Amino acid sequence: MSVRRQIATLFAVVSCFAAATEAAEVVALGASNSYGKGVNRGEDFPAQLEAMLRAKGVQASVANAGINGDTTAGMLSRFDSAVDGSTRVLVLQPGGNDARKGAGDQRAGNIGAIMAKASQRRIKVVMVENGMFRGLPHQVDGVHLTPEGYRMLAASLLPRVMGGLRR
Repeated sequence: MSVRRQIATLFAVVSCFAAATEAAEVVALGASNSYGKGVNRGEDFPAQLEAMLRAKGVQASVANAGINGDTTAGMLSRFDSAVDGSTRVLVLQPGGNDARKGAGDQRAGNIGAIMAKASQRRIKVVMVENGMFRGLPHQVDGVHLTPEGYRMLAASLLPRVMGGLRR
């Protein structure tokens, strides 16, 4: 085998290995309960979800694109900057800020537009509606979860996120 062919073969093997070891990306797009309002960084559900994925042997990064007080209109406007070509799963937590800010009538349309954009990019959407927070430990404000509550939320999302990464 010529040196040129050996180099080409080595390059192909290295390229395949690099592609196989790239981390899949998960983006948590949402409001304060995605951001982790009231808890330390690393105690929010996206960080805990990443740790759980890694504990299962899944080398996936989870980007926290949560913003305190954000509305679904804000999430829709940030979609293109929050996800990129490596995003495979979008964990969407629309929150309740639309109603608090007088934009409740736009919520369903904005969520639909976000889901349509994700579908166009073949990104699996895992919804986190406010009802998922019932029964989980909350901070004294009654709205935001404790670190344990975020851990429990991440654990409940784990199977669906792993399923989205396997597709």
